[in-house]
Amino acid sequence: MHWACIPFAELSTAQLYDLLALRSEVFVVEQNCVFLDIDGVDRQTWHLLGSDAAGLKAYARLLPPGMKSPTDAVIGRVVTAPAARGGGAGRALMARAIADCERLWPGHAVTLHAQAHLERFYAGFGFAPVGTPYVEDGIPHVEMRKETRP
Repeated sequence: MHWACIPFAELSTAQLYDLLALRSEVFVVEQNCVFLDIDGVDRQTWHLLGSDAAGLKAYARLLPPGMKSPTDAVIGRVVTAPAARGGGAGRALMARAIADCERLWPGHAVTLHAQAHLERFYAGFGFAPVGTPYVEDGIPHVEMRKETRP
């Protein structure tokens, strides 16, 4: 898989289309969540794309410290294409997302808002729950945080 971590202004039209299509396919259609995915945040973030010859297989949105968390970088919109699941693309995506956050914002912890059924998956990368579970768009979630290297 080929990985690219790109600020919004440098995304090609095709890359933007592909990431929005994947997010819509999974978050809106598969998970049956009616929500405004295009939320005004994309323009200020970095976009991590994992592709192969067949197209986009994995994606995450990386938010700088101070944008959604006062001090932490935030990994959001974590998604793996249905056809790519079970082959390690999700694990590779998270490893890359964490590494890119550490590269872009060294010394900052990383936060994510996990769907509750994926808590063990994220714990495997060193994330620990903080706060109390909550429901967003009809899906149980838990905020999780990972300290990073200074």
